[in-house]
Amino acid sequence: MRRADRLFRIVDELRRRRRATRAAELAELLEVSPRTIYRDMADLMASGVPVEGSAGVGYLLRPGFHMPPLMFDADEIEALVFGLRIVQTWTDPAMAAAAGRAVDRVRAAVPEELDRRIADLALFAPPRQQPDDRYRVDTGPYRRAIRDRQVLQILYEDEEGQRTERRVRPLGLLFYGPKWLLAAWCELRGDFRSFRLDRIAATQSTGERFRPEPGRTLADFLDRWAE
Repeated sequence: MRRADRLFRIVDELRRRRRATRAAELAELLEVSPRTIYRDMADLMASGVPVEGSAGVGYLLRPGFHMPPLMFDADEIEALVFGLRIVQTWTDPAMAAAAGRAVDRVRAAVPEELDRRIADLALFAPPRQQPDDRYRVDTGPYRRAIRDRQVLQILYEDEEGQRTERRVRPLGLLFYGPKWLLAAWCELRGDFRSFRLDRIAATQSTGERFRPEPGRTLADFLDRWAE
């Protein structure tokens, strides 16, 4: 790793952690010696980066410091562009188009060397080869409902083919290729449920909004899911 990239990673780690971080932690993460981290910290402080702390105590970045935008290293660029290519293949047309525009913006903003690396990136997400279109679902209405906290009325078909009408609070989308799941609070069951989008026969916004309530949030759903 180039020294400039390492200094950027150090500042980024301190910014994200928002707590005192010992040199040994950073040294292990960046695969260098603690002595190297001490020298890097001294250079960052000398250059005006608002880092506080000392060897043996830990280092903390004062609030209010902002990183320059789009300062990615080569591995991060690869991960970002590959992820966007997957989005182009596995989401609805509107999101796929947005992902394509995002790739163009990244290429326009990064140095020429990284732009060439993007052009030569040998990581692809080929178009789906499904025997039918069961999994080609439009995630747009669900993304908008999640963003705006809109209660949805859905007609859902379970594994046995039984259909039920549900009022749900959409909380998030989960992708288990090739299937999409809607994480929601189901008012009919009075509990969390996940609904396969390809089994939702009809969706309608009720025009009602909901507010996050303790025990019914996405974080609560994910905690339950983890259990």
